[in-house]
Amino acid sequence: MDANPVSREPKDWPTGRLLSAVTRRIEREWNHHLDGWDLNHASMPVLLHLLAGPRTQRQLAAESHITEQTMSRILARLERSGYITREDDVNDRRRRAVAITPGGRTAALAAASPRPAEELSTRGLSEEQIATLREILITMVEAHPRPGEG
Repeated sequence: MDANPVSREPKDWPTGRLLSAVTRRIEREWNHHLDGWDLNHASMPVLLHLLAGPRTQRQLAAESHITEQTMSRILARLERSGYITREDDVNDRRRRAVAITPGGRTAALAAASPRPAEELSTRGLSEEQIATLREILITMVEAHPRPGEG
């Protein structure tokens, strides 16, 4: 099959374009889901990391595979929403510890319900196709090292 990147028909698109189109559509729908808690696809993982306990901004940036500058913007938004606090780190006065608030914990647990994400990402697929998709995605994730790992 010769992929045609200018075709309007998805069956003619290269695999990368297909993946990109699906990813963007799912991300838009996921962000719409998260809007109910004033969250987005960038802030949600941060709250999930914080469910395990306080972290520094540097730790959160590393765990999220983003820059500290980007993490700073995400944390500012979460703080405005009342989902996190930043306090002096008892182990290092030069750093601030980021902790989840009770409201942040409630929002994270409610927004992280797996059902909406599964419905968004598997719409139109049979059970067999979902199992195959999962196998393929796991293989792809494992084949592409995270930033700083490979």
